Amino acid sequence: MAAPVIVGMSGGVDSAVAALLLRDAGHEVQGLFMSNWEEDEDGYCTAARDFQDARSVCAEIGIPLHRVSFASEYRDRVFAHFLAEYSRGRTPNPDVLCNREIKFGVCFDYARRLGAGRFATGHYARTGPGVDGSTTLLRARDRAKDQSYFLHAVGQAQLGLTLFPLGDLQKAEVRRIARRRGLPVFDKRDSTGICFIGERPFARFLETYLPAQPGRIEDAQGGSLGEHRGLMFYTLGQRAGLGLGGRRGAAEAPWYVAAKDVARNVLVAVQGHDHPLLLSTGLATEPASWICGKAPATEFTCTAQFRYRQRDVPCQVSIGPDGGAEVVFGSPQRAVTPGQYAVFYLGDECLGGAVISATRAASQPL
Repeated sequence: MAAPVIVGMSGGVDSAVAALLLRDAGHEVQGLFMSNWEEDEDGYCTAARDFQDARSVCAEIGIPLHRVSFASEYRDRVFAHFLAEYSRGRTPNPDVLCNREIKFGVCFDYARRLGAGRFATGHYARTGPGVDGSTTLLRARDRAKDQSYFLHAVGQAQLGLTLFPLGDLQKAEVRRIARRRGLPVFDKRDSTGICFIGERPFARFLETYLPAQPGRIEDAQGGSLGEHRGLMFYTLGQRAGLGLGGRRGAAEAPWYVAAKDVARNVLVAVQGHDHPLLLSTGLATEPASWICGKAPATEFTCTAQFRYRQRDVPCQVSIGPDGGAEVVFGSPQRAVTPGQYAVFYLGDECLGGAVISATRAASQPL
């Protein structure tokens, strides 16, 4: 008898339909619900409710459900990095690390110990055959829901044994299937934001782990504009929350975060959505992760995304001796943010990606 497919069940509609489709296709299917954050007293963590939803789905489609906690691993491998990046003045994306270290790391290994022949999730992505028996990562058919950006650091060993049943479906069709088949989560709202923060105010949550350090807000010439609450509360390109309003001697135009001077604890703000200080012509990255195990070449042309759901940007990529990339954009890009990920594509194929370490202005070298 074939080994079962174990589906990571989140309590949402996507993983529910993924499990249903695999069962309908004749697989022996089991569910696995993982919690990555300890329950809190404020009621913002939804793990208990999500588990009940996952249990209801599994009962409806007739598959067993396992439950496991990876809260300790999550704190060590994801949350510690999240805090370290904010303390450096950068803006991290913990979902990429969560996929690599938790969902397709310790959770994948746990599923294998349970006897899984394949692992499956409700991610919107696809896989395909590569050269020499490797597995490629491809964008989902529903480009508006594609999640390959968050999966670019998952390794070959995991991708080769993973199924993405929703990769060829539109989100609207997934909800129609759930409604038609009577799944109790057919109309459940999609989760948004960072999983461990939930719906709670982000600034209040961050302050419980990192002390706020107020400082000066300056304009591009070094003139004082006001005071910020702490660099960790701001990201490049941000407009809301600066509290500047109209300034004597300044134009009546909104202010945007253009830079963070961590050494001086200064936030730099400029006026104009496309102010030159908000535009970059290139970037540098930390050592990259490549889906096939290595970069396509030392130098190559491709497209890239610097944030989720961004349009593809044509670029030229050069790989350095340390494995980091230097990227030159085909046209200037706004608010490219250190700590986020540059993810590279050839058409629908995701090549890999890396953490952005620095950006290059039109008149400034990396």
